[in-house]
Amino acid sequence: MAEQTASGYIQHHLQNLTFGHLPNGEWGFAHTAAEAKEMGFWAFHVDTLGWSVALGLIFVLIFRMAAKKATSGQPGALQNFVEVLVEFVDNSVKDSFHGRSAVIAPLALTIFVWVFLMNAVDLVPVDWIPQLAMMVSGNEHIAFRAVPTTDPNATLGMALSVFALIIFYSIKVKGIGGFIGELTLHPFGSKNIFVQALLIPVNFLLEFVTLVAKPISLALRLFGNMYAGELVFILIAVMFGSGLLWLSGLGIVLQWAWAVFHILIITLQAFIFMMLTIVYLSMAHEDNH
Repeated sequence: MAEQTASGYIQHHLQNLTFGHLPNGEWGFAHTAAEAKEMGFWAFHVDTLGWSVALGLIFVLIFRMAAKKATSGQPGALQNFVEVLVEFVDNSVKDSFHGRSAVIAPLALTIFVWVFLMNAVDLVPVDWIPQLAMMVSGNEHIAFRAVPTTDPNATLGMALSVFALIIFYSIKVKGIGGFIGELTLHPFGSKNIFVQALLIPVNFLLEFVTLVAKPISLALRLFGNMYAGELVFILIAVMFGSGLLWLSGLGIVLQWAWAVFHILIITLQAFIFMMLTIVYLSMAHEDNH
């Protein structure tokens, strides 16, 4: 592989494998970041989609295996692990969700495990998966990112799915009138009907911004933390290519230290995404007003 600068190395590792409509009118993979940008909205990040689906299947297969081997006798290590995880998520739902729904606990479990698995790919050395993609494709310049949660498209996709559930349950529990009233009659109110009518635009502006901020903050919080973590790993990897022995030695120490600390980050981010989802859906089920 030809030598490249540190900035070129970083840009290559931060570029997705993008499939879309090429400038020549055909569909295919982008060879540069500029080509990927020109593809516009209908561009698919194949690496993000592929890893998301693959890790989701791994989650399903592991839990299916645990369910099939479940016993009332002496449980195995896998069953113990799954039971602890399920109990942890179930207690989190009981503590934070005040409505009644058979969907919330399975949804929370899926979010926590799936997001954790996607985050955990960041612990794989940054060059291993891209180099494997180069070997398989035969293209030494192919871009391939392995951590789905470092792609804002993935985190926004998950956040918008949660947002759709918030809207659905808000209307289901409160009715369309109650939902509209929640957006227009709070937080400011008045017994005078004319004053209340004047307050409706102000209330709607405040409540609408609050509503829309939920999926945006949910997505950007996860993306920002994981992107920063990936960037630190890439910068440490650049130290190994410096040609200086002492800098490479420092890189080894920093890599292990950051990996250990990053275990806490990937777990915490999965937990935060799950808890905020539970809290937002709990608020959607409240009909006190």
